[in-house]
Amino acid sequence: MADMEGISGIRKIEQVKTDSGAEYAEGRRMMVADVNACIDALFEAGATEVVACDTHGGGGQFYLEQMDPRAVYETPGGGKMMPALDGSFDGLILFGHHARAGTVNGFLDHTMSSASWFGYWINDVEVGEIGIEASYAGHFDVPVIMVSGDETTAKEARELLDLDLPCAVVKWGVGRNRARCLSLEQAHQVVRETVLDAVKEIGKRKAYKPTLPATIQLTQYRSDMVDGIAARPEVERVDARTVRKEIGSLLDVSRW
Repeated sequence: MADMEGISGIRKIEQVKTDSGAEYAEGRRMMVADVNACIDALFEAGATEVVACDTHGGGGQFYLEQMDPRAVYETPGGGKMMPALDGSFDGLILFGHHARAGTVNGFLDHTMSSASWFGYWINDVEVGEIGIEASYAGHFDVPVIMVSGDETTAKEARELLDLDLPCAVVKWGVGRNRARCLSLEQAHQVVRETVLDAVKEIGKRKAYKPTLPATIQLTQYRSDMVDGIAARPEVERVDARTVRKEIGSLLDVSRW
C-alpha cells in the first residue's frame, strides 16, 4: 500500500497536492521511482507476485507506463482499502507512509483526513493510518513486514507493531510541512536493503489483530463534522467532537 507523504525525495506539501502543477508532477515521478525500487527488490528477494495499491487521495499518482511491468496495480475501491488483499499474501508493506495526526516533526502528519480527523482510537489505543491499515490486513492474517517514510513514521510503526520491524527511513520532518531527505540514489538503496531484510523475515511477523469486538473512536476538529455520524443508531456520541461504535470485523476498522 503506497501513500505519498513518505515517498523518497518528497520534502514539501506542494509535491503531494494535485493542484500544484509541476511540483505535484515531480512528486508523482518520485513516487514511481520509489515504488519501482521497492518492487524490483521484492522480485530480487524471491517474490512471485507483487500488487501495488496507490492509496494517496484514492489513487491516481502512478504513471502506469513507467511502472515495473512485473507487478500489477490498483487503487482503493468498493469499500476496500486494498481490493486484492486476501489471505494468500505473505506480507504487506506500508510504503511511503506518514505519522498519525499530532506527531511532533511528523512530515505532513495526519490520520485519514488532514481536513477533519483529529484523533483515532482502536480499543483505546491511539492509531494513525499505520494502525488502521495493519488492522485491516489483520482480518486476513497478513502481517505488516516493512514500513517506509520519515523517522517518526518508523518510530510509530515499531512501537505499535514490532520493535524490530524493518523500516526504511528516507527523511526527517522539520516541523510539519518541510523535510530533510536523503538523495534519491541513497534513499532507493535504503529501500532496497530494507526490502531484502523484510522478505528474509517473512514468517517471523504476526498479523496485527486488535481484540474483537473492537471499539473504534473518532475525534474531529469541530462538532458539526460529527453531527451526521452521531445521528446513526449504532454510533454513540461521546462529546461534541467525538463519536464511537463497536465493530465485529476488522474490515470495518475505519467505516462509519
